[in-house]
Amino acid sequence: MEGPLLDFFRAARGAGLRISPAESIDATRAAQVVGFADRERLRDTLAIVMAKTVEEKREFGAVFDLFFKRGDFAAAEPEAPEAGSPPSGAQPQTGGEGEGGGGGQLAQMLLAGDQAALAAAVEQAAAEAGLSNIALFTQVNLFTRRILERMGLQALERAIAAAPEAERSGRLRQGRERLREQVKAFVEQNLALYARGENEAFRERMLTQTRLSAIDRRDHERMRLLVRAMARRLATQYGRNRKRDRRGVLDVRRTLRRNMGWDGIPFFTIWKQERIQKPKLVVLCDVSGSVAAIAQFLLLFLYSLNEALSGLRAFAFSGNLVDVSEILERNPIEAAIPEVMARAGFGSSNYGMALVDFETAHMRLLDSQTTVIILGDGRGNRTEARVDVLTRMADRAKQIVWLNPEYRTLWGTGDSDMLRYAPHCRVTAVCNTLQHLERVIGELLRDGG
Repeated sequence: MEGPLLDFFRAARGAGLRISPAESIDATRAAQVVGFADRERLRDTLAIVMAKTVEEKREFGAVFDLFFKRGDFAAAEPEAPEAGSPPSGAQPQTGGEGEGGGGGQLAQMLLAGDQAALAAAVEQAAAEAGLSNIALFTQVNLFTRRILERMGLQALERAIAAAPEAERSGRLRQGRERLREQVKAFVEQNLALYARGENEAFRERMLTQTRLSAIDRRDHERMRLLVRAMARRLATQYGRNRKRDRRGVLDVRRTLRRNMGWDGIPFFTIWKQERIQKPKLVVLCDVSGSVAAIAQFLLLFLYSLNEALSGLRAFAFSGNLVDVSEILERNPIEAAIPEVMARAGFGSSNYGMALVDFETAHMRLLDSQTTVIILGDGRGNRTEARVDVLTRMADRAKQIVWLNPEYRTLWGTGDSDMLRYAPHCRVTAVCNTLQHLERVIGELLRDGG
């Protein structure tokens, strides 16, 4: 009883159900009480223990039905048994490699049309082949072949070749092809059960490494979830004052005080610590037409970061600079991003104008503790770059970090002013995937901005 339940717990976790070890133990004890005979009672019992929300109950029902389903075997029409073949349910004697007197155990089950025995043989062979470890759809044919071989496929091939009667040989060939389809369907069923969680994780990893401008529209909702989770994780981890040990710098006063009970002998050493202040961030985000494809994800990141990190000031621009901090604070995400794009987005970028606007109205925000992050491609459509303004911003701020969605080989080409801006930035980095964004922002927040 416990073996199938452990596999079921694994499949349920892959479907997103949160099942703790204690709940697994409770579910196993409950299943031992009600048994497996009444499927509905077992389902209701496990659902009470394992599913907590309406969504989880729905997922639980789908996983339960798929896990305890026997595939097409139970629904298949049994063939009329051949004269002289063992009755359905009988266990034929096996010889070497699964061969019996009738040309092999598998051949006898096919001729007898014993679907129950075939289903049991498939499940046993699947367990021996390690089917629960399937992770990719490309493994379906591999596991199908392994299961058939463990069931005695070679003996069945020899029985077909040696069959003296054409009718018997034809029936075995039909049974072999039907069995192959049924085993493949069984493998695909297990792929849906066990590989769902791994496939979801693999898909999310691929999305984090895909250029934001190349994300397919059907993946936008998943990307929104990933962006918000990433921003909240960073804000939770770094959005507070922290302390960091200064390795190798002894705090003599605290060490002596700690060891007064041992006549000042320093059994316990205490090292000095430096206080890492909660970061102060000012973000300027280009939302012009050239980067419109990624601007919404960047704004979503700012929105999610703003939810958990106080003191963040956010600005958006194509030409004139727009303070969007209040928009991100007072509106839900569904309304905030369209409003920002409507007020500042899709125009022709003018970095010089945006920098002048910032110096005129918001320069007071910068001090020695402030990090300025600029998200944009640095292409000003051949307008005046106003590098002098960026120089004054760099003098007032702790540092300027420029995240550019273009590859470095394109910097300085055409109307790009990046090579003029770069000397005044402490960090210039290519940032066109979610993975890039998390790494760069994470490093900034870890060091206190």
